[in-house]
Formats: sequence, C-alpha cells, structure tokens
Amino acid sequence: MTLAYVPIFPFTARHNVYPEIDPEVQYAAGTHKGKVVLITGASRGIGEDLAVTYAKAGASLVLASRTQKALDEVKAKILRQVPSADVLVVPTDVVDLAQVEAAVKAGLNRFGKFDVVIANAGKADAFDKSISEKDPLAWWNIVEVNIRGVYNIAHFTLPYLSKAGGYFLVTGSMGGLVRMTNGSPYTLSKEAAHVFVEYVALEYPNVKTFAIHPGTVDTEMTREAGVVGEDSVQLASATYLYLTAGKADWLSGRFLFVNWDMVELQRDWKDKILGGDALVSRMVIPA
Repeated sequence: MTLAYVPIFPFTARHNVYPEIDPEVQYAAGTHKGKVVLITGASRGIGEDLAVTYAKAGASLVLASRTQKALDEVKAKILRQVPSADVLVVPTDVVDLAQVEAAVKAGLNRFGKFDVVIANAGKADAFDKSISEKDPLAWWNIVEVNIRGVYNIAHFTLPYLSKAGGYFLVTGSMGGLVRMTNGSPYTLSKEAAHVFVEYVALEYPNVKTFAIHPGTVDTEMTREAGVVGEDSVQLASATYLYLTAGKADWLSGRFLFVNWDMVELQRDWKDKILGGDALVSRMVIPA
C-alpha cells in the first residue's frame, strides 16, 4: 500500500532536502562538534543515514542495534567518509533492559556524556491479520519494540540529557495518528511513543524532545509492512540534525512531520501551535 503524506498544514510539503535545512550548512559550521549522539536502530535505513549525517556534523557516536556485523558495516561506511569520526558500536536489543543499560554504560565510559539520544529502533510487519488472527507473541513483540524499547533507552539516558540540556528524539509515525485495519500493534504502539514524548517534556523540562514522522522512506521495515515509500531518507536525517542544532526548540514535547517545511511552520504557525497547545494527543469533545 502507499502511505502518502497527509497535508495537515496548508504549506509546502517536502519530500527531499531543501535549502533551509541543508545539512551541508551544519557540516561546515561543525554544529555537533564535541557532541555525543546515541542512536538505536542504527544498522540500516533511517538509523544508518542518521549515523552518517551526525558523523559528518562532527559528533561522536554510540550506535546500537541487534547485529554486530551490520553495525560494523555502518561504522566502516562512516569512517570511509569521515576518517576522524569516533564511533562506538554496541550490539543491543532495545527490549532487553540489561542490554540497554550496558550500551548506555559503554557510551558513558567512552565519552562521559550524552547530548542527543535518538530512539529510532522500531518494528512493523504486514497489515494482513486482525487482532484474533495474528499470533499473540508476534503482536506483542511489535508493541514491545516500539514503546518498551523507547522507554528503556529513555530510562537510562534522560538524567544525562537533562544535565547536558540535550535532546531526546523518537522516530514516530503518521500511523500513530490514524486507525488502520490489521495495523493495531504498530499504530497503537506508535501513538503511545508520541504520548511518551509529552511526558519527557513534562518531567524533564531541560531536555528538548520531539516525536517525528520520518517520512515514508523505502526501508526494509516499510517493505516488510507492504508500504511504498516516496520520501528521501536524507530528508529525515537533515530534519533531525536541524532540530538538534537548536533551530526549533519551541516544538519540544510535540509531534511533527519531516515533510513540513520548518521555516514556514515557524513563520506562519508557531503562535497558533503554542497558543492552542497543538500537536499533542488529546480527546476531542464536540462542541
């Protein structure tokens, strides 16, 4: 199926990197030089591109994913492009609390801090079985990865991010905003992850936090879910980099699409969003 961008706001819909968020500007300025960035789900797709992008911007990296071989390949790719990059790879299943704690400790032992944490690991499969038809363990595993995995990494890193005045980003999904037949484990777990970001903002006011729909990118996970991608993976990476460079801290605690033009969003909608406390989850009661 094609999961196309929904034009929630009446402004330019972006599907590729545009000048205002061009990462080359961040690279030249070294905006993340001296910063430490932890990325889960870093061995493929969006996570892999995020890792390369942050390395080019000068960050030191802690990359977590389940497979050592895949992480080693990403590290090698980074070092070919950024020979001076400092990259630590730690095989980690985000659902396993002990493994997440070990990954965080390894990062602290190596770098002493965290400035940006991106909870990017996620799971989906084909939307082809109803609640009663789907294997219960398979159903629950999707939920666990998408929300417990986010909680686990937040649990161990938020105190350090608060101390650093850092950023906690969650790769969310437009799917968390809608109801899709046979998609219950994915959509409800993504919605929960979006709400979790609101709690991070509430409980850790010194941490800037965003839930982000990364576009509909052609990745292994979207193919497994039967979704056709139309957005570039670089759009997601450039937007994350833009946000963690302090360009839109006013959006902290809210959900956003990388497809939204960030300049137009701030110019035309900032006052309305803040004034109406928009882009958060709530029950709508008819007047």
